[in-house]
Amino acid sequence: MAANGEGEAGEGYRIDGVKAWISHAGQADFYTLFARTSGSPEGRDRGRGISCLHVPAATAGVSAAPAEHKMGMRGSVTAQMIFDGAWVPQSHLVGAEGQGFPIALTALDAGRLGIAACATGLAQAALDLAVGYARERSQFGKPIIENQGVSFMLADMACAVEASRALYLSAARRKDGGQEFGAQAAMAKLLASDTAMRVATDAVQVLGGYGYVEDFPAERYLREAKVLQIVEGTNQIQRLVIGRWLARNEG
Repeated sequence: MAANGEGEAGEGYRIDGVKAWISHAGQADFYTLFARTSGSPEGRDRGRGISCLHVPAATAGVSAAPAEHKMGMRGSVTAQMIFDGAWVPQSHLVGAEGQGFPIALTALDAGRLGIAACATGLAQAALDLAVGYARERSQFGKPIIENQGVSFMLADMACAVEASRALYLSAARRKDGGQEFGAQAAMAKLLASDTAMRVATDAVQVLGGYGYVEDFPAERYLREAKVLQIVEGTNQIQRLVIGRWLARNEG
């Protein structure tokens, strides 16, 4: 996004640009927008000069592109937001001018905890489905959960779900206690979303052919899990955040 202060409606910002992958695009009542109001987009100080703005959806020049067709998360509209000369008064500035980047990073830290919680819930649902099916489905005169190959898979799934839950709750307690929690949130998001993907995949495997059809929710869990490895920063970015934290912290 780019913004300038030219306009006849008093002090403010005229916004031009397009932002992709916006949740609730065209549905929300307002948008939190980060735009460059000063400085350069290049170099070591490129994070400076970005401001955070509150933009009502009814603002002239604000519109949404057609919704994306996604493999999952279909209950939430995702689309591009278009800002074509949208005038935003200075009174809609959130925080100080040029201090939007730290605001964005803080929001990401909290958002990663939310994604970790969603991923853990999804993984738990996939585990419950797989366990329930394995108890009811019989082969060779006994439930398949009594077969070591299936029971060991379910045991690994259960361990991963419990580890994800413990990690995101630990990170959340740090946040509630006013402690630094950014790296822990990244760890929780990384572990929980990777777990969700693995557990959902294994749930499809346990259900066999039934896991591949829409009659059972296993295929949906698999589709929904994938995006959790992407949103709020890809899991490759989470590893970058954690690695940088390790590099600058002792003990």
